[in-house]
Amino acid sequence: MRNGEVSFWYADIGLPTRRPGLGGDLSADVCIIGAGYTGLWAAWYLKALAPGLNIVLLEREFAGFGASGRNGGWLSGEFAWSRETYQATSSRAAVEAMIRAMKATVGEVIAVCTAEGIDADILPTDELKVAVNPAQMARAIAVQKARESWGEGQSHIIGAAELAGRIRVAGALGALVIPGVARVHPAKLARGLARAVEACGVRIFEGTTVLSYAAGEVITDRGRVRAPIILRGTEGFTAGLPGLKRQWLPMNSAQLVTEPLPEALWQEIGWQGGELLGDEAHGYCYSQRTREGRIVMGGRGVPYRFGSATDRRGATQAATIRQLTAILHRHFPSLQRVRLDHAWCGTLGVPRDWCATVGFDPASGLGFAGGYVGVGVSTANLAGRTLAELALGQVTERTGLPWVNRRVRQWEPEPLRWLGVHAMYQAFALADRAEARGGRDSRLAGWATRIMGR
Repeated sequence: MRNGEVSFWYADIGLPTRRPGLGGDLSADVCIIGAGYTGLWAAWYLKALAPGLNIVLLEREFAGFGASGRNGGWLSGEFAWSRETYQATSSRAAVEAMIRAMKATVGEVIAVCTAEGIDADILPTDELKVAVNPAQMARAIAVQKARESWGEGQSHIIGAAELAGRIRVAGALGALVIPGVARVHPAKLARGLARAVEACGVRIFEGTTVLSYAAGEVITDRGRVRAPIILRGTEGFTAGLPGLKRQWLPMNSAQLVTEPLPEALWQEIGWQGGELLGDEAHGYCYSQRTREGRIVMGGRGVPYRFGSATDRRGATQAATIRQLTAILHRHFPSLQRVRLDHAWCGTLGVPRDWCATVGFDPASGLGFAGGYVGVGVSTANLAGRTLAELALGQVTERTGLPWVNRRVRQWEPEPLRWLGVHAMYQAFALADRAEARGGRDSRLAGWATRIMGR
């Protein structure tokens, strides 16, 4: 089985030929740090709003190298953070507006891909969050009630028989069904967006490492860029920049993928609608059926590396591969004889309050977006669009949303943050094992969540 090599998604389509790096000092109207989804969407909307802008995009590796080319391919539009945390500094109406804006990202991404001819294996479908024990089923029902109370309609609970008619997960009692999502091929989306922004006149410089930045200039290993507007879209790699070590914690998430399954197995499993599949475990998994009939299974594995370290080109640990394999076989026992082709990992940004943020300071011209906590495919679209509007001084329905210019405290220094994160996920694992034995929704998991501010 291949391990790392960025991700299976690039093994599928091939690693890109790198664009040239920065060739020396230059000036621009806007300089964007990081050519992942956030930076690419920001560039896209900036050009849409102000076509004459001179925009430079700087990338240490290649466009889509980070989480944008490694994620699970869930274009969900889901509001995955605490509604109450955002409401504490805004209002209920503002949070409800952000929920609607998030949901609209699914259609927005599909519309741009259609208009620009970006083939990203997009399949509109439903999300199924399955429950395999009574505690998980109780959680699914509680989540549905919370969604209803916040006006997130259309989702609903189904029982075991109806779920089995769609997909047969071993021991499943039912599921929460969330419509209006889509499956995507992450690397195809990133590559297509990069080509689209280049076609608009944005210059992307790859193989260029940002050493530091401040108001008006970005210093790299290949020269200096002067620009009145500088936007940072580095997400899980933010801790590698000077002065930002404790801003966002780089959380590891890993995946593995099977060989293409024979038709007989698909007839046994079902899954004919290409639904996005997750579960209600505390240490939850996420999965998709790919266009060529593979199953991708993802989860946290080893969640955090000491000192905010990141992986080497997507290589993940043997322990993580074992954990993900166990989840895959637990949900689908018939896959125990199926070959696993590839495993990889990536990092996602986690703020101290586990809530995403977009920020821009007109006085300095500095802006940023990130901290998506694992739902970046859709969130980066809204973030990039909002960042573009803020940078241009526009006042829109997006620039007033409650995640704009929020102040979040930093993570604790080491070893406290390593101990805290690993203790939380150990508590989740213990809680899941207790619930699998027939226990009720675990107080241990709730305690760990509150302690970590999640």
